[in-house]
Amino acid sequence: MDLPVVVGVDGSEESLRAVDRAADEAALRGAPLRLVHASLWERYEGALIAQEVGRPAEEVMAQDVLGAAERRAHRRRPGLAVTTAVLAEEPEFGLVNESSLARLLVLGRRGRSGVAELLLGSVSLSVAAHARCPVIVLRAGAEEPAASGRVVLGVAGKGACPAAVRFAAEEAALRGVPLEAVRAWRRPAHTAAGHTPASGEPARDREEEAAAALDEALRDLPEGLEPRRRTAEGPARDVLVDASRDAGLLVVGARRRTGRRFGLQLGRVAHGVLHHAACPVAVVPEPA
Repeated sequence: MDLPVVVGVDGSEESLRAVDRAADEAALRGAPLRLVHASLWERYEGALIAQEVGRPAEEVMAQDVLGAAERRAHRRRPGLAVTTAVLAEEPEFGLVNESSLARLLVLGRRGRSGVAELLLGSVSLSVAAHARCPVIVLRAGAEEPAASGRVVLGVAGKGACPAAVRFAAEEAALRGVPLEAVRAWRRPAHTAAGHTPASGEPARDREEEAAAALDEALRDLPEGLEPRRRTAEGPARDVLVDASRDAGLLVVGARRRTGRRFGLQLGRVAHGVLHHAACPVAVVPEPA
């Protein structure tokens, strides 16, 4: 089966940007594109779709939302194989179910508020936390083309996430861009209680440990792929957000907690970069 790239659409400007990105991702992979609309999803930007279909906003239906998104995808990537589906579900559940048979899921930054949000919306956050395939969540505002900018891989503090490493390597190869693996480290706060912050040897030890963790995480990369390795002092979230400022894609792993269906499924770092990164973020599920 040729698994599709799936994108959730609700008629909002953010979701239509997601259609553009998903069409690019599907074309890049030679994969079909699947547009899905959860019929229990609130309309955020009905006026935008209403203007395109030429009907009052209160008469715009799910098929109109999908039809407008399909036309946009074909304009973006003529010849792309596109299918559509209306899901009689809440978007969180419908999109997570779709992820079971998807190569990639693409989402805009929307929640359940009619007001544009500064931070990541609840729907996008929930789906990224529970999806069974990699999820690309777009940043607010205009998006870069899918192939622009280097791919940044955040190497976790508690061991590498092999699925995230593989995904980042594949993305860099697909796009023909550099791969940069980043590991944050922190110097010991004090040599002893009440003493001044440590410097010198303890700090060098932490930095060397971070470099060794990078080497371990990247040891099984395909031959010919030579990523840039970088360690940086500071909180992991802040280091990765800073690295995202001139990147095309930031990749982080998310360890799934087996047997747990509800509650936060993302670590603090993944949660933080989803809210604050300056480029699209790919969250790659990793079994616990």
